[in-house]
Amino acid sequence: MSARAPTRVFRFGAGAFEALEEVCAEVGIARPMLVTSGRGAALAGAHAFAGVFDGVASHAPAATVEEATVLARAVEADGLVGLGGGSAIDTCKAVVTALAAEGADPLPRVVAVPTTYAGAEWTPFFGTLLEPGRKGGGSDERAAPVAAIYDPELTLDLSLEVTVGTSLNALAHCAEAYYHPARTPRAERHADTGATAIGHALPLVVATPDGIYGRTRLLEGAYRAALAVAESGICLGHAMAQVLGGRYGLAQGSMNAVCLPAAVRFNAEAVPDAVARFGAALGTDDPAARLVELARLGGFERLRDFGVPEAELDVVAAAIVERPGTRANPRPASADDVAGLLRSVW
Repeated sequence: MSARAPTRVFRFGAGAFEALEEVCAEVGIARPMLVTSGRGAALAGAHAFAGVFDGVASHAPAATVEEATVLARAVEADGLVGLGGGSAIDTCKAVVTALAAEGADPLPRVVAVPTTYAGAEWTPFFGTLLEPGRKGGGSDERAAPVAAIYDPELTLDLSLEVTVGTSLNALAHCAEAYYHPARTPRAERHADTGATAIGHALPLVVATPDGIYGRTRLLEGAYRAALAVAESGICLGHAMAQVLGGRYGLAQGSMNAVCLPAAVRFNAEAVPDAVARFGAALGTDDPAARLVELARLGGFERLRDFGVPEAELDVVAAAIVERPGTRANPRPASADDVAGLLRSVW
C-alpha cells in the first residue's frame, strides 16, 4: 500500500475553489472527482475535475455510494472532493472503503469542503443508509479526509433548519468529546473552543443569516467540534439521532437537536464533571437547558413534530442500544432507559 499523505491539511477563508488546486497538489491528488449534490455541482462551476458525481442524498444511501464508486473507478480518480454536508463526506468515505474491499491500490484520498456544520471532515467513520429505514456504517482510517477547506461564504444561504440542526450536531460532538472512553485532553480542549464558539455564534447567525462574521465564527466552532470527535468518539445522543434519522428519513442534525439535551441530562449523573465542563464552555450551569434553547432557534422541540410515531418508540429504543455509540456511553443505557428518554422528548 502506498504511503498516505500527511493528515489535517486545511485552509480557512473565502475562495474554496481557488484553494482547491493547491490543496490537492499538497496531498498528492492529480485526478480529483467531485462528490456532491446538484446544488454543490452548481457552486463548483467550471472548476476542473476528472469526474463529477452530483447524486449525493441524505444519509448516503447504499445505491448512491455504489454509483459514485463506479464513477470513481471509471475516471481513475486518485482523490474525492466531498462538497456539502455530512452525507457528501460520508459518501466519499464509503466509496474509499468500497474500493479498498475490491483491492484498489492506491486508494483515492478525500478532501472535504464542508458547507454545513455537521463535522464529518476529520473522522474515519461514516454512516450509510443500507435500505429504507435501516442505517449502517463503517470506519476505515484510509477513508478519513486528508484535508479540509472551510469557506464561510459557502454557508451564507443555508436554511434556518440546516443551520441550527447541523450546529446542534456539532455540539453533540463537543459534548461527547468530554465523556467518551477514548477522549484525550486535546479533544476536550477542542470541545471547549468549539462549544464556546457555537454557543456564541448560533444566535447571531439566526438573527442575521447573511452576516459573514457570525457564519465564520460558527464554522470555526464546527471545525473545532470535528477535531474533538476525531480524537474521541460518539455516544448515546448520536446513537439516538442515527437510528431515528435512518428509520424515518430525518436529518441527523434535527434529531441531535431534539435528543441531545435528554442524553446530556442522562449522563450528568454518571459524569457530572464532564457535563459541567461542557456547560462552562456554553456559559451556563445547565447545559441541557441551554441546548434546548439553541435547538428552539431552529424550531426543534419534539419528536412528534417530525412524525415519529409514539407506538414505535420501544422498537426504536431496541435498535439504539445496539449502536456502538450507546455501548460507548459513560452511563450504561438499557432499552427501557432509552425508551424513557425518547418518550421524554416525544
